[in-house]
Amino acid sequence: MQHSKIRSRLKAPLTRFTCELPAGLSKPLRNFVGEMLFGIQASQGVKLSNIARSLQEEIPLLKTEDRLSRNLQAEELETHLRQGLLRLGRRRVDTNTVLCLDLSDVRKEYARKMEFLDQVWDGSAGEVHPGYWLCSVLGAEVHGSELTPLYQQLFSVRAQDFVSENDELLSAIDQLRAQTRGRGIWAMDRGGDRRKLLEPLLERRERFVMRSTGLDRQRHRVTRHHLGACCRLRYQAKIIKIENRQEKVYSLRYGAEPFRLPGREEQLLLVVVAGFGQEPLLLLTNLCGVRDSQSLWWIAQIYLTRWKIEETFRFVKQSYPLEDIRVMRYQRLKNLVLLMTAAAYFATAFLGQKLKLKILCEKLLIISQRFFGIPPFRFYALADGIPNILSRSSPSPPADPPQTPQLLLGWET
Repeated sequence: MQHSKIRSRLKAPLTRFTCELPAGLSKPLRNFVGEMLFGIQASQGVKLSNIARSLQEEIPLLKTEDRLSRNLQAEELETHLRQGLLRLGRRRVDTNTVLCLDLSDVRKEYARKMEFLDQVWDGSAGEVHPGYWLCSVLGAEVHGSELTPLYQQLFSVRAQDFVSENDELLSAIDQLRAQTRGRGIWAMDRGGDRRKLLEPLLERRERFVMRSTGLDRQRHRVTRHHLGACCRLRYQAKIIKIENRQEKVYSLRYGAEPFRLPGREEQLLLVVVAGFGQEPLLLLTNLCGVRDSQSLWWIAQIYLTRWKIEETFRFVKQSYPLEDIRVMRYQRLKNLVLLMTAAAYFATAFLGQKLKLKILCEKLLIISQRFFGIPPFRFYALADGIPNILSRSSPSPPADPPQTPQLLLGWET
């Protein structure tokens, strides 16, 4: 297949995605969203200068960059883009889809004048540095390979509209919950077992699997060693995890004990999994229907699905270098993060959505020149292949959305 044919077949779904995403925006802003999505994909980054260069306009580059920067300040972009992503992503959320809620950071080591720049904790490096917080939600299936970016919000503790970290997390839960109507199971790492998150989740009747620290915040302290010793690990399992291109086998033992939060009547379950290290893995959940080996292992797999989802976080930050973001204003930062998330959704979910595009995905893998050692996470290769195609063309303007009669009823497929 010729590159020109692949290019036309790639631009067609990108144009359609641009039409579906920013519903309700004015035509100039819809055109702007299309140009930004094209530029982020073509330049494989979030630098406005590189995005402007990829548009190949017949005007001075500085004028194009100024126009992009001016439109990026529009406050209505944030609401429409976020709701558009949630509206598209809800189709991929089923009853038992794992919804990974995660807090990460955008490191801006040498920035000094970016608005509301804050000090954030980098867990991987174990140090504090200048930057911003990111609240993200990604969806995945326990036995599937497809991953879906659903929500990403940049925030700063110093911003005027900031309330608390818990408020940011609950806002993400409520916005996704309004679209999915209770579908999905929430999964969080350490810190998700805080009462200010657990109690709202219980009141909203949301299902969850949280990694517990083994400490109840209400003066009733129980160590991990004590909980692990009290729980009978009567079941066994083996899993294989690929680390540094090598298979590592884990022999696990697991069991569960009933549990209640002090002052609450809901029955919870503490699932204990031993074998990953010296300390057992403690998982707090309200999935308490059956306590046989298969049901408990399914609960453990829900949390282990985070391994796949954490790979998506790395994909987004490496394929579209988010820490290379160089806009100064807070609103522009938030809008650019949403546009980058939309670009990642296109590469991970929208592009492979139709059967006819599977051949296109395979062609992009070949064009990216990953003939040997293709990583298990194929979206890295997709992200490398898309710029090779789009860099030889310019964006197509999105078509006007069709006018739908008010009395015409529609059903989602």
